[in-house]
Amino acid sequence: MLEVRDLVKVFDGFVAVGGVSLDAPTGSIGAIIGPNGAGKTTLFNLITGHLRPDRGHVKLDGRDVTGIAPHDLCRLGVGRSFQRTNIFPRLTVFQNVQAAFLSHRGRGGNVMTPVERLYRDETLALLESIGLAARAGEVAAFLSHGGQKQLELGLALALEPAVLLLDEPTAGMSATETREAIRLIERLARERGLTLLFTEHDMEVVFSISERITVLHQGRVIANGTPDEVRRDEAVRRVYLGERH
Repeated sequence: MLEVRDLVKVFDGFVAVGGVSLDAPTGSIGAIIGPNGAGKTTLFNLITGHLRPDRGHVKLDGRDVTGIAPHDLCRLGVGRSFQRTNIFPRLTVFQNVQAAFLSHRGRGGNVMTPVERLYRDETLALLESIGLAARAGEVAAFLSHGGQKQLELGLALALEPAVLLLDEPTAGMSATETREAIRLIERLARERGLTLLFTEHDMEVVFSISERITVLHQGRVIANGTPDEVRRDEAVRRVYLGERH
């Protein structure tokens, strides 16, 4: 579903991403890990069109989408979340998800139709699936950090993606919130047949749901394989897990 080949991005002589290649098969769950500054978020920005690569290409279901604007890529089926939560804090939980449906289905500019009735059933069903139906009427800003990340996931899912990229989806969460969030993400990915690619620092999270793991160090891939293969890789243990043997 997603093919990345030899992506390179250089900033003023600094190689942020240096020839990264990876594949995300249809319906797979993959993780990208690495120390701070390894290039994970820059790689996501290259894949999703927020940055244009200096070299290399990105293919979505066989189509070259390298450098396509993020909103156009979204229409082609790629959803994205960010390290910093992106929601509409002054709107209710319901209005947040409804707005995503309105935008995705081309109704955002229609000022003549009362929006309260548009996509109501779809919005409620999605809120139910992410565990926020009981909080539909609450103002989004008053949700906990974990609740806001759930809502951000709902916004991404309202765009009906085939591929979903999550940048540190459990960052800042408590241990309990993290466990709940990962169970939710895995369930939704399986139920919807999503191709999921995520970055994460929590190794328990990574190894609990990933089918394949790509490890970055200084912008380059040092390992790529199943969780067991990555766990045994000497370079990963030395560079990322801090082992010296």
